Amino acid sequence: MKMNRLGASELLVGEIGLGCMSLGTEEQKAIGLIHEALDRGVNLLDTADLYDEGRNEEIVGKAIRGRRDQVVLATKVGNRRIPGREGWIWDPSREYVMSAVKESLRRLGTDYIDLYQLHGGTLDDPIDETIEAFERLKREGVIREYGISSIRPNVIREYAARSSIVSVMNAYSIVDRRAEEAVLPLLQERGISVVARGPLARGALAANREPSRSVPDYELEELKALRERLRALETPGRSLTQLAIRYSLAHPAVAVAIPGASSREQLLQNIAAAQTPELSPEEVAAIRGFSKPNVYADHR
Repeated sequence: MKMNRLGASELLVGEIGLGCMSLGTEEQKAIGLIHEALDRGVNLLDTADLYDEGRNEEIVGKAIRGRRDQVVLATKVGNRRIPGREGWIWDPSREYVMSAVKESLRRLGTDYIDLYQLHGGTLDDPIDETIEAFERLKREGVIREYGISSIRPNVIREYAARSSIVSVMNAYSIVDRRAEEAVLPLLQERGISVVARGPLARGALAANREPSRSVPDYELEELKALRERLRALETPGRSLTQLAIRYSLAHPAVAVAIPGASSREQLLQNIAAAQTPELSPEEVAAIRGFSKPNVYADHR
């Protein structure tokens, strides 16, 4: 699998990672999927303290036991649960980041995190305080690098200007091209890598699934029509799934795409994208001609 560097860091990631959120809570099945992914060259595992109330981190921790050196381990912070209360609150404070990382380390069964990401962010946050917490954790060796997971261009611009983030996780797919207009050019210029989440748009672009609902900017019939047009670009060795993942990887700012998987079939389909050729400029142009050039309406 092709390896890419995250920003200016020493972290090298395979171009196809694994978004662990969709693995579920059936432990042995989830661990089996993670092991298969690692055996097939995936090294970036992305989780978050929020997923399944921490259970996802625990499962990932069990899966990488004895294989920690094969993994670029990414998790997230910022969504704080209050004991005895439903849901969570947003808390990017220095104190919470410094305390939450200890719980993530415990659940993951490791003494360091490769990529620690702020799980959201607004302009009202104490951004300098949050950055200070990440920088301190980096100096102490608790984390190797840090980034943010955000779809808000105004927040991304602030962190790109004020911090040493190496990555931004951003939704990016054929049906969600907002990042092309407001985010990808900025990050490419700054040498900050994009971790593309949702390349299959929650299955809307998966080869073996017929969509049953609309996605933002596409009514169901529009989505079905787009899939039919995209199928003209399929080849014997490249399904719609792999075409969609390769589109997310086609922009030079993107270092890794992290499709999720809840079954072995989905996982193998995703990983197979690493063995298919990169899209040609003509193919990228054709896909952009078929799809909508979405733009951000808010948080600009």
